[in-house]
Amino acid sequence: MSTTAEQSRADAPAGTESYVIGIDYGTLSGRAVVVRVSDGAELGSAVLDYPHAVMDTTLQATGAKLPPEWALQVPQDYVAVLKSAVPAALASAGIDPARVIGIGTDFTACTMVPVITDGTPLNELPEYADRPHAYVKLWKHHSAQPQADRINDLATSCDESWLPRYGGLISSEWEFAKGLQLLEEDPELYERMDHWVEAADWIVWQLTGRYVRNACTAGYKGILQDGEYPSEEFLGALNPAFSRFALDKVTHEIGQLGASAGTLTAEAAAWTGLPEGIHVSVGNVDAHVTAPAARAVNPGQMVAIMGTSTCHVMNSDRLAEVPGMCGVVDGGIVSGLYGYEAGQSGVGDIFAWYVNNQVPERYFAAAEAAGLSVHQYLTELIKDQPVGGHGLIALDWHSGNRSVLVDHELSGLVLGTTLTTRPEEVYRALLEATAFGARTIVETFNASGVPVTEFIVAGGLLKNAFLMQTYSDILRMPISTIDSEQGPALGSAIHAAVAAGAYPDVRAAGEAMGKLNQNVYTPDAESATAYDQLFAEYSLLHDYFGRGANDVMHRLKGLKRDAGAAA
Repeated sequence: MSTTAEQSRADAPAGTESYVIGIDYGTLSGRAVVVRVSDGAELGSAVLDYPHAVMDTTLQATGAKLPPEWALQVPQDYVAVLKSAVPAALASAGIDPARVIGIGTDFTACTMVPVITDGTPLNELPEYADRPHAYVKLWKHHSAQPQADRINDLATSCDESWLPRYGGLISSEWEFAKGLQLLEEDPELYERMDHWVEAADWIVWQLTGRYVRNACTAGYKGILQDGEYPSEEFLGALNPAFSRFALDKVTHEIGQLGASAGTLTAEAAAWTGLPEGIHVSVGNVDAHVTAPAARAVNPGQMVAIMGTSTCHVMNSDRLAEVPGMCGVVDGGIVSGLYGYEAGQSGVGDIFAWYVNNQVPERYFAAAEAAGLSVHQYLTELIKDQPVGGHGLIALDWHSGNRSVLVDHELSGLVLGTTLTTRPEEVYRALLEATAFGARTIVETFNASGVPVTEFIVAGGLLKNAFLMQTYSDILRMPISTIDSEQGPALGSAIHAAVAAGAYPDVRAAGEAMGKLNQNVYTPDAESATAYDQLFAEYSLLHDYFGRGANDVMHRLKGLKRDAGAAA
């Protein structure tokens, strides 16, 4: 805790403490945390699993089958978090709600909501409830890859100045690719839509009654660079009906990070049990809000938020082109520095897929008998095997590759299996593959003149000590960890405190309210040397399948789509 925070805490008379609420909207659930403003103490929390979860195989409203690579959600699930998790968190904290001065939110990105003028999502209009494109497109909705490919090809041929700011490639996860897909696959809905809104901004709209577009997603996911979106001419060359997409569907008032987007409406106050009129901070992204929560806003401090996917964010005092990065935005994390973003589309999702679909039933019974989760049981079985003892190497592309290849047509691979390969060995190879992917990102930043000097982990996966030690060995770097189980929610609370005027800026609030454990894991020299050999093999496979030497993964995805269409 900073000296300023310690003094303010000591000087605070009983009953005069103030509090903020941070709400983290993840892939499968939303979590609310009550945080003390003076020192960042987390006093209570509650979580709500989204009732509709992720719709990636069928549309729940009709039971209709969805095409491959789709991922949809229902926006009212996000409002349900306000009605359920916030009151429960307040009750858990045992504080007087009247002492809450602000609320902040963060969201997965790029998660898009098509709405009409007043913010009503298209799926809530009865005539569109059976139309898949009327629903939220979650960040991992990857079926807009053909549109992303066309955007990239045209931007390259036109030498668009904004393209290098995104590592040379636009992702299928982002606003423009998903918007072009909507236009071309359901033009009626595209015309009916008045705003193409990031969920991060939509939920703030529900809280305040005002639509304010946050600077973070506008820059990283909306191709807003130097105050401009891609031109009408460029967008019209993709599709004539798309020429005014930025002007008509995307452009809106921009709110800066840590600023107030407005105040809590009477309706939202009734949902949450919070005082009407308190400040609501401008929306933000789960990864980016976590940096100040981990006291990691200085140049070179890379924060990896590890959950279902991993997002890597880092500040720098210089602007550079990093191949395959998700973007660089002036003030994208904190003002005065360039914020860089990279990421891995699948991490925890890969481990969950493997456990849910590939692990024999006897392992579940043995795990239960040992009082462990299957993940913990598999880790215990394999953690003492020498590096390379399984004879396997894997590619962590089960949900495509976000960085550095920016290609969601790629797929997962495990090489080296034999008739003696055990399930826990494949599990370890998958853990290692995600660490190799992280090392690829770090080395790409280093080679581009944006050195990574510190690696800090937040998110649910830091609970796995073996995984963290594996990352330290493979990265050949110490790993520090955020001292909070709710990093994004704490980060949102920090931004709420700034919006409410409790701190002058996000840096100051993060210093007082953030939490970091330094160098919790350090690399083992013997293991690191052994992992260097495996990483060399990973890199060969990475380039062979990912850089065009063999496009078999693309061809297989195409065959799958064709077969699905025929069926």
